[in-house]
Amino acid sequence: MADHYSTLQKDFYRESGQWLSPFGIWAKCINPNLHFIYIFRKAQKFRKTPVLNIFWKLILRHYQIRYGFQIYPETEIGEGFYLGHWGSLVINPYTRIGKNCNMAQGVTIGQQNRGKNAGIPVIGNEVWIGANAVIVGGITIGDDVLIAPNAYVNFDVPPHSVVIGNPAKIIPADNATEGYINNKI
Repeated sequence: MADHYSTLQKDFYRESGQWLSPFGIWAKCINPNLHFIYIFRKAQKFRKTPVLNIFWKLILRHYQIRYGFQIYPETEIGEGFYLGHWGSLVINPYTRIGKNCNMAQGVTIGQQNRGKNAGIPVIGNEVWIGANAVIVGGITIGDDVLIAPNAYVNFDVPPHSVVIGNPAKIIPADNATEGYINNKI
């Protein structure tokens, strides 16, 4: 894939497998997931521009409430971000997420304030997170990890793993996300 495409174009590529013009991106914003990603990336882009920062933060806040996505411009999310369904998603503003990651509805990625895993998660590349999964604490999720729906993860997960259950268990798996993450960039 060409490196000259913007992060926003790479996010939208994940949905359709097609490179879109700026007008094509705007036309796809009828989808609430893509519309939110569009606004989120604009808020990130203009974080250091005083007037535009305020404008895009206000717009983002409106759509956080409207769509139920609690994702902030401070959150570091790699290109190729994909929201599978809209509604009820919470990500701590200081979380770091790699590229080509998928998230379903009901996911919570949060801070743990005490104990041995106090801190905020770091999530690798090509991670698929199923509906209602909870990821908390100063933990690291490796690359190519599938976190099953309803899993509760508060420990490090090595690369090439499937995480399932509550309490969660790790199952090693080569190509854990194969067939789950489409249109990788």
